[in-house]
Amino acid sequence: MPVKSNATTESSATASSVANATRAVVQEFLAARLAGDTERLVVLFADEVDWMLAENPVAPWIRPRSTAAECAAQFTELMAYTVPEDARASVDTFLVDGPHAVLMGHVAGTVRATGKSFAGPFALHLTVENGRITRHRLYENSLSIAEACAP
Repeated sequence: MPVKSNATTESSATASSVANATRAVVQEFLAARLAGDTERLVVLFADEVDWMLAENPVAPWIRPRSTAAECAAQFTELMAYTVPEDARASVDTFLVDGPHAVLMGHVAGTVRATGKSFAGPFALHLTVENGRITRHRLYENSLSIAEACAP
């Protein structure tokens, strides 16, 4: 019969605790995004964020960001450039490993200026440290978004 050492048990408990904390912050992030609560988003993002989202010159809301306020403002900008009533997102997968969370799903919407729709899969990798999001990596169907932005 295998015997676990106290160090292994404590290490597992710590890893589980970190994963639970990460999951809670990401769930709060999703709830704040859904509610459009930018004040709460500012609190959830770290003061400095390692934000990576491939810049899309024809989509003004898709650009580099590095502060909590800039990251939270992305939601407001997205709503200004798209039709909020047409916005749809679903999360099909939510994986957590320590401070890392990966969400995969589908997103769709309509660009306000052109009336054209976009849709496609996405993957979002978030890193949570000390209860705040320190890294944000979003991979999405940028071609579909660019085509919807084109007149």
